[in-house]
Amino acid sequence: MALTVQRGPDRFRTRTDWLDSWHSFSFGPHRDPANTHHGLLVVHNDDRIAPGAGFPTHGHRDMEIVTWVLDGTLEHRDSEGNHGIIEPGLAQRMSAGRGIRHSEANASRTALLHLVQMWVVPDTAGTDPGYEQRWVADALAGGDLVPIASGQGHDGAVVLRQRDAVCRVGRLAPGAPVTVPAAPFVHVYVALGDADLDGAGPLATGDAVRGTGAGSLRLTAGAAGAEVIVWTTG
Repeated sequence: MALTVQRGPDRFRTRTDWLDSWHSFSFGPHRDPANTHHGLLVVHNDDRIAPGAGFPTHGHRDMEIVTWVLDGTLEHRDSEGNHGIIEPGLAQRMSAGRGIRHSEANASRTALLHLVQMWVVPDTAGTDPGYEQRWVADALAGGDLVPIASGQGHDGAVVLRQRDAVCRVGRLAPGAPVTVPAAPFVHVYVALGDADLDGAGPLATGDAVRGTGAGSLRLTAGAAGAEVIVWTTG
């Protein structure tokens, strides 16, 4: 088992007049051949988008894209006719398939939007594009790690076209423990608050741990509680 800690300030960063984005892996002009993915997870961006701003229409193909809003509201539109307003507690998945175009914008003219967007490669290239969103906030209230996007048939999760990938989210009370499942590749991200992971130690907001060949691990929220995002992949 190997665990590697990536501290939040060590990530790539893109800053414009409307976007503040932290990239856990190589993205856009930020290139590091030694940091392109972890297992099937190839993009993990933590974005803050100014009121009324956003990404204009652009294209993707052959990628499973999961978006998790931490604060604010996101407006999604795509070339398949899908339209959604995504808020905290609503999981969103877009399957780019053989090709899709979409736009993403802060739906508010006054409040900042904070989200995490994550991409995994699909099982099969060239499939039909697809879109799904599901309300998962009620399940999160229990304080456990909840599958919000899964290729393994988890009830209540949006469906990934990748059988070896599951994304879980936990909203943890101060001092609350959860068990991170064993997997060939594990990515634990502290989106808000602070936590402690066995074998890795204390983690602050924006910190991540990459596990390879990891068994189950105990994750404990810190004094401020935590919102964590955990990917397990093949």
